[in-house]
Amino acid sequence: MLRPPLLYLNVLVVATCGLVYELLAGTLASYVLGDSVTQFSMIIGVYLTSMGVGAWLSGMLKGGLGRRFVDVELGVALIGGLSAPILFLSFAYLSWFRLALFAVVAMIGVLVGLELPLLMRILKENVAFDKLVSRVLTFDYLGALVASLLFPIVLVPHLGLVRTSILFGAANAGVALWGTYLLRPLIKGGVGAMRGRAAVVLIILCVAFIKAETLTSLAEEGMFDDSIVYTQQTRYQRIVVTRSATGFKLYLNGNLQFSSDDEYRYHEALVHPAASLVGMPRRVLVLGGGDGLAVRELLRYPSIESVTLVDLDASMTHMGRTLPWLVALNHGSLNDPRVHVINEDAMVWLAERDTGAPFDLAIVDFPDPNTFSLGKLYTRRFYRLLKQHLGPESAVAVQATSPLYSRRSFWCVVRTIEAAGFAARGYQATVPSFGIWGFVLARRTPFELPTQLPTGLRFLTVDTLPSLFAFPADLGPIDVDINTLNDQQLVRYYENEWRRWE
Repeated sequence: MLRPPLLYLNVLVVATCGLVYELLAGTLASYVLGDSVTQFSMIIGVYLTSMGVGAWLSGMLKGGLGRRFVDVELGVALIGGLSAPILFLSFAYLSWFRLALFAVVAMIGVLVGLELPLLMRILKENVAFDKLVSRVLTFDYLGALVASLLFPIVLVPHLGLVRTSILFGAANAGVALWGTYLLRPLIKGGVGAMRGRAAVVLIILCVAFIKAETLTSLAEEGMFDDSIVYTQQTRYQRIVVTRSATGFKLYLNGNLQFSSDDEYRYHEALVHPAASLVGMPRRVLVLGGGDGLAVRELLRYPSIESVTLVDLDASMTHMGRTLPWLVALNHGSLNDPRVHVINEDAMVWLAERDTGAPFDLAIVDFPDPNTFSLGKLYTRRFYRLLKQHLGPESAVAVQATSPLYSRRSFWCVVRTIEAAGFAARGYQATVPSFGIWGFVLARRTPFELPTQLPTGLRFLTVDTLPSLFAFPADLGPIDVDINTLNDQQLVRYYENEWRRWE
């Protein structure tokens, strides 16, 4: 005799696994392809449509429902469980990654779409229809809640994408193996072969779980040209460091953040025009920049009394304090007693912080706005919050992506800062690892460019500084919308522009 309460637990497990696979595919696609909004939207669309196809196909299955349910679970276990390593390897070594991505998502969706209808048909002989629908849907939605909470809080930070997919594949395989016992009254003939297949799938997934780092490293070696010397999956991002004959490169979610052989050009251009505009900065705020390289440039000024660095990822700032090659590169800036590190969301921190004594200088060094969570840090609301913590003569410098590759995005940042009540001037510098890169210098009132710079700089000089603010015709101002929390137009500009250069 069947035991419905135990089958409801199956519903909970398969629902949790199904949503986890969807989240995995969307997150992985945004990691390796960017365009997070587009990728997640397409992943969800393909996945839900495929689930509908699976639900429709379930009506064609006649008889042997227990055996078919076990087979479907094993299919989900293998394809879903190995989806992350398969897709990572596909991106690294295949030119048709998008086809592989949507094929895997579609297969998982079809199989997941088969699961619940099969379970409902199995249960209908033992449970009244009204209770059957309400209870199955209750456990289905509860499973979605479990997945949505576990995925960002526990799974990705502590297991990473690859181990998460393998773990939930093993959960599906466990359901299949358990099903051979739970559904035994419905399964005609022997079940030894079915249990053997389930055991083989579990063994494959257990080995893959143990070898997850090897699989990830194999994929990343195909994604990066140089040797990988450090990797870490944090709660917020995948950190990869590579080394070549010329130095180190740091990547976040596959996007280059800096190269040690030319980062000085970027950080000198980011910091010194604003710092020199202030003249004698004492209290400085750095938003982002957890690698400590912007702070290194700030500590050239003997007037500095305190630097408050706000960076979301504690793992990044820990690297800036402890990783030997990075400490050597940032001159131990994050270990300086004048530097106070805060690991919080910058926008939340600005909104909740007591205004107190204003900062003389603010350096805003966030990653490019390729997601809504990053795009909010480039909105009018954000710059208005920042303004509340600055004095009348304070200066702000903002990294603003490339005016060459993403011209609309760059001028959108400039216009948004102006809309927040600043006088803003865009400027650009050539950084070989990135090409032409853009920045914004801002103050409450119109200003003239500084005429002095600290000594010992490798890139900037007083003579060349004005040239950074002169734009050729193909990089100059254009009409754009400002970026607000309501529409985040900047993220759309960014996705559309950078997609042309893939």
